Amino acid sequence: MKQIRDTFLTVVMDFVYLVFSWYAFYYLRFEWGLVQETVAAQPPQLFLPGVIIALYWVIVFTIFGLYKRLYLISRFDEILRVAKITIIGVLILFFMLFIDSLGWTEENLNYAKNITFAYWLVVFGFVSLNRLILRTVQKLRVQKGYGLHNAIIIGTGPSAKSVYDNLLRHPTLGMNVLGFVPVPNTKMSDSDIPVEMHLDRFNEISALITEKDIKDVIVALEQEDQDRLIDVIDKIDQPDISVKILPSFYQMIVGLNQTNQIFGLPLIEIMPDPMPSWEQFVKRTMDIIFSLLILILTSPVMLLLLIIIPIQSPGSPIYSQKRVGKYGKNFTMYKFRTMFQDAEKNTGPAWAEENDPRITPLGLWLRKLRLDELPQLVNVIRGDMSLVGPRPERPFFVEQFKKQIPLYSRRLQVRPGITGWAQVKWKYDESIEDVKE
Repeated sequence: MKQIRDTFLTVVMDFVYLVFSWYAFYYLRFEWGLVQETVAAQPPQLFLPGVIIALYWVIVFTIFGLYKRLYLISRFDEILRVAKITIIGVLILFFMLFIDSLGWTEENLNYAKNITFAYWLVVFGFVSLNRLILRTVQKLRVQKGYGLHNAIIIGTGPSAKSVYDNLLRHPTLGMNVLGFVPVPNTKMSDSDIPVEMHLDRFNEISALITEKDIKDVIVALEQEDQDRLIDVIDKIDQPDISVKILPSFYQMIVGLNQTNQIFGLPLIEIMPDPMPSWEQFVKRTMDIIFSLLILILTSPVMLLLLIIIPIQSPGSPIYSQKRVGKYGKNFTMYKFRTMFQDAEKNTGPAWAEENDPRITPLGLWLRKLRLDELPQLVNVIRGDMSLVGPRPERPFFVEQFKKQIPLYSRRLQVRPGITGWAQVKWKYDESIEDVKE
């Protein structure tokens, strides 16, 4: 809830400052005479264009991720982000407004450059000022103990205690440590951690994160327990959780890791998002466009299959099944039916097998040509799937995979796909060994 509130406040204040920047740009051009103009609009006439241009900027900021990870971000880092994204936004405006409307000469090219640069300076200045004010107020509130993020530390040794002591000494980091989670079969060192702060729920970390509204998880294992690291990370499969690990001595000296610091204590942050916001936007846009095109082009084939499948094998031509999607949420996936009706009625969920007797003669060819997957384009348009991504699996099997395949939950950070590396380079899964491969 706090994250939503912070994001909403930032969007609203950005919008207000962007409208102000539009008026400031007007006065820069017409009233102060820094850019020579001959025709000026009246201030009341500027409001509607100001609102439209502010909406444009909010959309650009959203696409490029300027409203993500807002909590206690470095003010210097945030200004750099604002600078880069406003440059991109201004260049987009430049090509939209000027590229077709001017017969280019040296004079009007310089004019366009001056106008564009002046507008960028104004937008960058106003948005940066807004972000500086918001982040300063946020840090001041955190110093007084307001708006802290709940956090837990994985480990109970000296390293975990050192992290905890640093967090206590520096409240501006914004973490309220609720306790320590001991890791089974690790060395229990005497580190003066109060017993009441032990949260003996290692096998229920995911549930603990949800119950306690945890936003930050710090993994601080001892050097001799580093082999448990994958097991620990595998259990933290929640989206939007900042996970930081205390690096080993070897990781630090080879210099191959970019680290954050808690006032001198190095931490490696494990990024939860495989793609930045703009890449996600582009990928989603391409998914929708290409899915609609393919649906239109293949509609005659799909209509024919809707007629032929029930004739060849009685039952519905469309087969629906629950699959696990992004962030582990279930969705209903649609395919053309390739098996006999109620093929798993007596067996329950079962692996495909070579020369599977459940598959109809027509279904065999549909699978070979991948035509059975055409209805999944509807899932792509709905947002359940992507054109390219990991193979979607059934909940029954996903629960097995989580227990047997390390870091399997990481694949649930993205939408499953109609096609992908596994679908192109591998056969239909016939065992858990196939899934591991």
